Amino acid sequence: MSKRSADSLSRRNFVQTVAAGAAIVGVHSQLPVARSQSPNEKLKIAAVGAAGRAAADIDGVSGEQIVAIADVDSKFLEQGVAKYQGANGYRDFRQMLEKEAENIDAVVVGTPDHTHAPASAMAMRLKKHCYCEKPLTHTALEARTLTDLARENKLATQMGTQIHAGSNYRRVVELIQAGAIGPVKEAHVWVGVDYSGGKFTTGTPAPANLDWDLWLGPAAERPYSEGVHPFNWRKFWAFGTGGLGDFFCHYVDLAHWALDLKYPTKVSAKGSPVDPVSCPSWAIVDYDYPARGDQPPVHLTWYDGGRKPELLKTLKDEKGQPIDWRSGQLFVGEKGMLLSDYGRHVLLPVEKFVDFERPEPTIPESIGHHQEWLKAIRDGGETTCNFGYAGPLTEAVMLGVAAYKSGETIEWNGDEFEITNKPELASLLHKEYRKGWTL
Repeated sequence: MSKRSADSLSRRNFVQTVAAGAAIVGVHSQLPVARSQSPNEKLKIAAVGAAGRAAADIDGVSGEQIVAIADVDSKFLEQGVAKYQGANGYRDFRQMLEKEAENIDAVVVGTPDHTHAPASAMAMRLKKHCYCEKPLTHTALEARTLTDLARENKLATQMGTQIHAGSNYRRVVELIQAGAIGPVKEAHVWVGVDYSGGKFTTGTPAPANLDWDLWLGPAAERPYSEGVHPFNWRKFWAFGTGGLGDFFCHYVDLAHWALDLKYPTKVSAKGSPVDPVSCPSWAIVDYDYPARGDQPPVHLTWYDGGRKPELLKTLKDEKGQPIDWRSGQLFVGEKGMLLSDYGRHVLLPVEKFVDFERPEPTIPESIGHHQEWLKAIRDGGETTCNFGYAGPLTEAVMLGVAAYKSGETIEWNGDEFEITNKPELASLLHKEYRKGWTL
């Protein structure tokens, strides 16, 4: 098992290095595990990121003690530190974690996608419990690395797919697992988003409040570009993965949960023409998942950029009107179908389920997505979106990206972390970090 940092991998030795599925786990910190907590003692938490989703995540754990906040934008950092009395402010999360290591129990990561893994991995090597926004990482190898670190260090983790805590998803899972529509062999997931049109600009200096070099993090060095920070980085391959990255973990989460999915065995994709800089205006990605116990194999298709499953055009509501949801999940079973989104679901065809008796609820209501994580830190329990679950979900995102970029069908051995049919595509499972940044 290699102990080298991920950025030192050459393309030539990548496949051999990661074939066992647990490579690049790094040298474990010798610092002590976070202090034992009494039920009434507040956890000490550091935050990486101060605005947007990061601000919402800090708020979600604000009943604890916010010890430190790091953000590359001084305006956001000042706002965050002002809100949480006594919190120390840092521009560089690496400095924050080094200086505050003896004083914190856990870390919340809410940065752009390309810095999720470096921040989370550093925190976990310091034996800190970790909450990280979705998608968990920016590459498949990063996802596997965080999964391994969480398990090996026995840490409480949670990926920020907050909708997982909602009641609607729980009721859908209960219906599917109770056999309401019979065995499911087909599923469709679509989201009407378009993160295309990313173009780098040059010639304009970064604003004084933004440390552009720190914002780039492990990404390749390049001049400041307007229109990237704070939101549109999602359009750029260097920092995000378009619609797949922004919504797959939210919407396909339900399919992974309800159908007990983990690693796909085959992934193929198509979409708008591949651009080296910008994410696509639309993509359709097909995933094949193997049988699980007595559950049959599943073919799942992802659509974004306005594309939707053809089957959706045939569906009618209780008034006989066409159903055309902007985003949703459609499970196709032997006895019927189930259509859902974040807040609603319906069994189809409607007339077949008029007298259907729902199963009694079996999945307890969530105490809150952030609260689940805090409780797990205190009592050693599990969260519903721990990195053992969220890692494979995120790997599926990145396999879709690899299939789209390459134009090839990928046959995947998830247990061995290996592309079996096209080993030359292994370079798409990770990226080189620039000097000073490690996984």
